[in-house]
Amino acid sequence: MTRTSLRTPALATLAAAALLAGCADMSERQKGTATGAGIGAVAGAVLGSATGGKAGTGAVVGGALGAVAGNLWSKRMEDKRAAMEKATQGTGIAVERTAQNELKVNVPSDFSFDVGRSAIKPEMRPVLDQFAQGLDTTARVRVVGHTDSTGSDAINNPLSLDRAHSVRDYLAGRGVAPTRIETEGRGSREPVADNGSEAGRAHNRRVEIFLREPAPQS
Repeated sequence: MTRTSLRTPALATLAAAALLAGCADMSERQKGTATGAGIGAVAGAVLGSATGGKAGTGAVVGGALGAVAGNLWSKRMEDKRAAMEKATQGTGIAVERTAQNELKVNVPSDFSFDVGRSAIKPEMRPVLDQFAQGLDTTARVRVVGHTDSTGSDAINNPLSLDRAHSVRDYLAGRGVAPTRIETEGRGSREPVADNGSEAGRAHNRRVEIFLREPAPQS
C-alpha cells in the first residue's frame, strides 16, 4: 500500500470528524444527513483504497450514499420508535424499523378490529394517539389493512381497505393531514399466520402502519 493510499482514508476520517463536529447547530434532519455522509465518506475511502481504486472517488460515492441513509432514519424517527415501543410494551403490538428505513407498527386484532368489522377498538386509540403525536410535517404515513380468510375476496378486499380508512380518519382527527396518509387494503392475501386456527386468524386480522421521512429534494 502506498503512502498516498494510507493518507487518503485518514484525511477522509478527519474530514468526517470535522463534519460531525459541526452538527451542534444543525436540525435533526441535517444531523442525520451529516452523520450518514461522514460515515459513508470514510467507508467509501477505505473501500476505494482497498480495491485499488481512487480513494477520493470512493469517499465521494460513500458520502452520497451515507447522506441518503442518514437522512431517512433521523434521530426524530428513532425517538418515535422508542416512544411507540414504550407505549405498546406488553400488548403484542410489534414496532420495528424496516429495511427501507420506515417505522412499522403492526397492530393485531386484539387491539385493532373484530371479525367482519372496520370500527377501531377502544384499545387501539391510545396507540394511534401516540403515533400521531409530534409528527413532523414532512413525515408520510401508509396504512395497510388486512383480514383473515373468513369470507370471500368480495367481502375481504373492501373490508381491509375500510380498516385502513378508519385508521386514516382517526389519525386525521388527531391532526395528521389526510393528504399525508396513504391507504391500502390487502384482503386476506398476505397472512402472517395459519388461517386454519382462530389464533392464526386473529394474527392475520390486523393493520400495519408505516411512517417515513422522505429524502429531501436536491
